[in-house]
Amino acid sequence: MKRGLIAWDRKELPPEAFESRLAGVRKSLAERDLPALVIYTDVWRSNQGRHFSNFMPYWNRALIVLPRDGAPVLLCALSPRVYAWIRSVTILDEIRPSGNLTQKLLEMCTEKQWKQLGILDLSRLSEDLFLPIQAAEIEALDMPSSTVWPSTDDWELEMHRRAAKLARSVLTEEFPEAAGCTDHEFAGRLERRFRRAGAEDLVLLFTDGETVPHSAHGAKITESSSVSVALEYRGHWIKLSRPHPCSGVAAPLENLFRASVKTLGADLNTPVYVETLSGPYPYESCERSAIEPGALFALQIASRSGQHRWFYGDTGWRAPGGAELL
Repeated sequence: MKRGLIAWDRKELPPEAFESRLAGVRKSLAERDLPALVIYTDVWRSNQGRHFSNFMPYWNRALIVLPRDGAPVLLCALSPRVYAWIRSVTILDEIRPSGNLTQKLLEMCTEKQWKQLGILDLSRLSEDLFLPIQAAEIEALDMPSSTVWPSTDDWELEMHRRAAKLARSVLTEEFPEAAGCTDHEFAGRLERRFRRAGAEDLVLLFTDGETVPHSAHGAKITESSSVSVALEYRGHWIKLSRPHPCSGVAAPLENLFRASVKTLGADLNTPVYVETLSGPYPYESCERSAIEPGALFALQIASRSGQHRWFYGDTGWRAPGGAELL
């Protein structure tokens, strides 16, 4: 299942979080004398749309229009039967049916008499959207993410911390009891726990110590196993990896990992994998230099002992004083 139940708990993530984020967008638009910002979103590329509106589609794609003056507007091809649900879990009230996203966007520009538009990460648009927009009379200007989302705010951090706490606690409880079952069975147990705790999406990978983590394929879970969890909670993704707690390397590997978080593993003589969680996608492989101040990241290290490899990783953010775990 790509996504389970999507709900909005306003005590966890209050409306004022979005009011603050939209205020930042409108300030950026005013500085550039632009009437609106357009954000592309789809099932997998939903981080940015979710951040500014709490919209997370189950399927299909959409454009979120954030005017400098006025309320946000959603252009999407979803059936009107889901509009009531969308309004209940987002800050979006005006929803325009849009089988052709570009056409509907240009119609809106004509209606509003907009001659220019800001497009969030314009070069990342798919060709079927990029080319018609470029060919239109409207002037589309690129607005990089850093101009409207320069850093992770406190609400964002708290939601990611909730997701990380959920992933750690469930894995700590379930992994010690998994030895002897197949990775299919273990995946089912984890899926049940995580989904019932509110995870909308989940990617589980396993290794028997002889390969990199991969999808479950019927292998036995042993003390040589490691598991990787990518989890989405209320649209906020985290990633972590753990070796089996009875492997004998779990505690030393955790100590090694924690000692190297501030440097993002630059001081380690072992393979290190860094991913950014602050881009448009849930997570993307990147260089350490891409983790700028305020960015969220996933860090994973691999360790070899004899013929076996183990993996340990977690999620953090680059705080003003340096990188730290959530």
